Amino acid sequence: MPKLTRRDWMATATAAIAAGCQEGGDTALAGQPNILLVVPDQLRYDWTGLNPNLGVRTPNLSALAARGVQFANCYCASPLCAPSRACLAAGVEYDRCGVPDNSRNYPLDQVTYYSLLRRAGYHVMGCGKFDLHKPEPSWGREGQHLLPEWGFSDGVDSAGKWDAIRWGMDEPCDPYTAHLHDAGRVATHLADFLKRREVGTFAATFPTPLPEESYCDNWIAEHGLRLLRGAPADRPWHLVVNFAGPHEPMDITSRMDGLYRDTEFPQPNRSTEFSPGKHVEIRRNYAAMIENIDSWMGRLMAEVEARGELERTLVVFTSDHGEMLGDHNLWMKRLPQQGSVGIPLVIAGPGVRSDAMTDSLVSLMDLAATFLDYAGVPVPQSMDSRTLRPLLDGSSTDHREFLLSGLDPWRCITDGRLKLIRGYAGGRVPGGSGLPAYPAGDAGSEPMLFDIQADPFENDNLAGRAHSDVERLTTALHRLLGIA
Repeated sequence: MPKLTRRDWMATATAAIAAGCQEGGDTALAGQPNILLVVPDQLRYDWTGLNPNLGVRTPNLSALAARGVQFANCYCASPLCAPSRACLAAGVEYDRCGVPDNSRNYPLDQVTYYSLLRRAGYHVMGCGKFDLHKPEPSWGREGQHLLPEWGFSDGVDSAGKWDAIRWGMDEPCDPYTAHLHDAGRVATHLADFLKRREVGTFAATFPTPLPEESYCDNWIAEHGLRLLRGAPADRPWHLVVNFAGPHEPMDITSRMDGLYRDTEFPQPNRSTEFSPGKHVEIRRNYAAMIENIDSWMGRLMAEVEARGELERTLVVFTSDHGEMLGDHNLWMKRLPQQGSVGIPLVIAGPGVRSDAMTDSLVSLMDLAATFLDYAGVPVPQSMDSRTLRPLLDGSSTDHREFLLSGLDPWRCITDGRLKLIRGYAGGRVPGGSGLPAYPAGDAGSEPMLFDIQADPFENDNLAGRAHSDVERLTTALHRLLGIA
């Protein structure tokens, strides 16, 4: 696929924004596929039904994998909501995305792949938590703020779980909190979350008192279905559904509470924070949230099929980042370990080979170039994103020799077998300064090197015994980061 120069790209983007990103630009549409992108929040790579040793039920994801390609080595460019989603939107690596942490908005002078699709004539839709203006409570009651600037034709932008509590309990801050206020359920939801914060956001495994229709993921999915039903039939569309779960807290509904009541999940790796029983309870709730999302993905795909469009729709399931889930007594994200940076990725659709798996190294931000490729839109030269199409149609197995992920202050690089981590001293990573710290932040920490094929939980640091590999991967890391 030919690439635009940065000058051409920026000129196209500026014109699109100035024109309100009007649809149906100069690019002719000739049978390009629809694109359905399903993005849970904080779903780690190994917690789906595609892992036969686990016991999580995701039948719709398994069906998608049976008619598509499963990626065994997919990473996010940065394991934190705002930078990860910014890297996806812009198709660039973490150090160039302009969003170093959750304290920065997405730069409006940086074009998104959404804008380029819309300029090409796609009807671009989205719902749920976009997290592209993370530090500002500016969703608006209808959830329309900044959607046109990002490149959307229609959609509903909503707050995440804790942002809704932080900003929307006194007055609605977004469409979801407006729903809770209108339904008279905001006080109930606030009391529930305050209790969870007191108990501990992971340890609080009791169900939410909210009814099914007010549970955030169900509310988001209903908007996804509504958008699909209203999508035009005379041109291709792109829909991204950004679920709020399985992000903590572990707030399942009463119906979901019984889904895994008798399932004994494995204990987290080298973890002593909670009792074995509590760890299992946490994992049961995590699995229930994942199964609920999978059920909604099935309904979304059924709606696509009812439109008669399944055979010409590219369907993608992934996540913005992972979840440590207690491994090494660590939780959530921000970390360079596999549970934090590793994410699922399954793609099926027209021209995609079926029931296939690839271990090629791929990044979440590669979806930007992939979608542009399938849409027949030139990929800007300034994008780091690389199309996955040759891996999907089986024409090639080559993609990346090395893959990066990072967050202030650390960076990691992998060749698919070995993973080198620089700038990380171990343990939890607090909120950053907003300025990427590597390599200066490496001064007080030793490198870490893991054989992630033989040791996926990263228990054995090989750095002191494999100096040549540390040097090789450090050289590659510096080259990719542009460090002399």
